[in-house]
Amino acid sequence: MAWILKLGADMNYQPRIIDEELASLLSVIGAVVLEGPKAVGKTETASQHAKSAIHLDSDESARQLAGLDARMLLQGAVPRLIDEWQVEPNLWNQIRREVDKRGLPGQFILTGSATPAADATRHSGAGRFSRIRMRPMTLFETKHSTGDVSLSKLFYGDAPSSTDSGLTIPKIVDRICIGGWPSFAGRSVGEAQRAMRAYLNEISSTDIQQVSGVSHNPSRVQRVLQSVARNVATKASNATIAADVGGTEGPIDSETVAQYLQTLERLMVIEDLPAWAPQLRSRARVRSASARHFVDPCLAVAALNASPAKLLKDLNFLGLLFESLVVRDLRVYIQNLGGRLLQYRDSDNLEVDIILETDEGNWAAVEVKLGINQIDDGAETLIKFSNKIDIKNCGAPAFMAVVTATGYGYRRNDGVYVLPIGSLKP
Repeated sequence: MAWILKLGADMNYQPRIIDEELASLLSVIGAVVLEGPKAVGKTETASQHAKSAIHLDSDESARQLAGLDARMLLQGAVPRLIDEWQVEPNLWNQIRREVDKRGLPGQFILTGSATPAADATRHSGAGRFSRIRMRPMTLFETKHSTGDVSLSKLFYGDAPSSTDSGLTIPKIVDRICIGGWPSFAGRSVGEAQRAMRAYLNEISSTDIQQVSGVSHNPSRVQRVLQSVARNVATKASNATIAADVGGTEGPIDSETVAQYLQTLERLMVIEDLPAWAPQLRSRARVRSASARHFVDPCLAVAALNASPAKLLKDLNFLGLLFESLVVRDLRVYIQNLGGRLLQYRDSDNLEVDIILETDEGNWAAVEVKLGINQIDDGAETLIKFSNKIDIKNCGAPAFMAVVTATGYGYRRNDGVYVLPIGSLKP
């Protein structure tokens, strides 16, 4: 990573991919909002870049001062960290005015684990704030990927070449269950899963009510989480989830489900994958449904109280969880390149698991296959898909690839890349 820890920073800190993006933004804009789910490492990362800080979630006196004279909270060496700013959302406008007054970049870092509800009195912050999303650690960050294959270089035309990463299916299953939360990166599966179940319990009983401002039945929230988990990496509708939650009593109201899902999105626990809409050569219509994902597949495992042994007996579901793991990692890698992740499905039911798209308009198509015996099927899907795309309008793909759990990285004779997840980096 090009980014280097500042003088005086915590030398025990594990650098994150997002460090480089955060440092770059602080050099050009007044305030940066670092968002992400609870316990993902926002405070630790922001602290490496900040020279002073206030922590609104734990400092009662700071919260009181925010209601009396918010300007005093903003005084201090810059960049000044305002941790969990959403606890006092009225600070937003004060920070905006302070950024305008100072007219300098790198004044504030705001961290938050929930998106506050829309407020007509809150200025958008356009031109003063930049938002970046922090997600759980990737396999490259936890040192379970060799980094032999750079996603950036693939977009520039470099063909992949990697040795076997050493990851096996059982090891992949362990990484799915442990997840990418920094506190549990080196823990056992059992320890990590107990923590993740407690994490979901806290969301169901406390967080979702604090964020929505509405009292919810925790057991019903748990059933929503379980339904999302059962349907992970699929395009399950709200009606499907409503039927799951209602069970033998019949489906609950789909609008109620939508409200639950919206609040879970605000908590950044779930993060769906939207549809890509290219122009097609064929008469097929692109479908707009999003694919459902947790921010980390370990939450799906926790919601269902699963285990490695159970997952290894259900390879179809394991394949969906592996797809979600790949989505997690590629979201982080493509964000570092200034891009985003999408997925594709048309009215002929042709699906492509992941579309990578950069801000420059370059794109790539990815199929995810757990087993190496499925690589041919993935490559066939990608070639069929490429024949449907009108490249005169959206351009040819920078590359097409099958991401696998194990094996080597190479270029096939048909031009499709094979990329083991344990070889990738930004």
